[in-house]
Amino acid sequence: MAPLLSTRPRFRRILIVNDSAELGISHIRLGDRPLIVCDVDDVVLQFIDPFQLYLQSLGHEFLPRSFHLHGNIVSLADGQVLEDQHVSRLIAEFFEAQESWQTPFDPVVSILEQLSRNADILFLTAMPPQFSAHRRRLLDSTGLAFPMLASEQPKGPVVQALHGGRDLPVVFIDDMAHNLRSVKEHVEDCLLIHLMPDSPVHRFAPPASEDIARARDWAHAAELIDRHLAADSIKRASPAA
Repeated sequence: MAPLLSTRPRFRRILIVNDSAELGISHIRLGDRPLIVCDVDDVVLQFIDPFQLYLQSLGHEFLPRSFHLHGNIVSLADGQVLEDQHVSRLIAEFFEAQESWQTPFDPVVSILEQLSRNADILFLTAMPPQFSAHRRRLLDSTGLAFPMLASEQPKGPVVQALHGGRDLPVVFIDDMAHNLRSVKEHVEDCLLIHLMPDSPVHRFAPPASEDIARARDWAHAAELIDRHLAADSIKRASPAA
């Protein structure tokens, strides 16, 4: 069978997300093949568990009483809830120190490497862009040297602008229902995968809609992606008369 997709690269320079913000993507190189866009925290890199250890090292504790960090972090000394401003500062300091705390889920490195044989992989991480260099070093050090965008903007318009009107499969993986909903609203025929760790706090997470695939783990996510890409390959090989 002739190759389905070529690997001719394409470059895009500036992504206009809204009237007041721009997100530079001159470093993003897409081939003419499927695109897999993947969240990072608690999808590729562990976040909640190392963040809890980080808090404990500072004399604090996260109590999973809801799907929020603010309002649920207390002092180990007196049990008092930390003020929101203090929690925000702790999150920022953790992102700055992430290289010492966060590690990939097993076996995400080998699975993404395998998927990259047939698709472009792009990390879209929801974090302040000023910490993108820290995250880039961390990902590279673990063998996850795929392109990355760090942004706190809604993910739907970002994926839409990246994928454009290409007649190619696109996949989006995230642990947050609102991010999946955002992409669903902006990108037609996108395979949406809800993937999150089994943790006490994630049991409070809002559920994704029923038409969004739920992956048990990375092995299951890879199966869903393989089936999606195979179905597209069959469709292209046998177009309707």
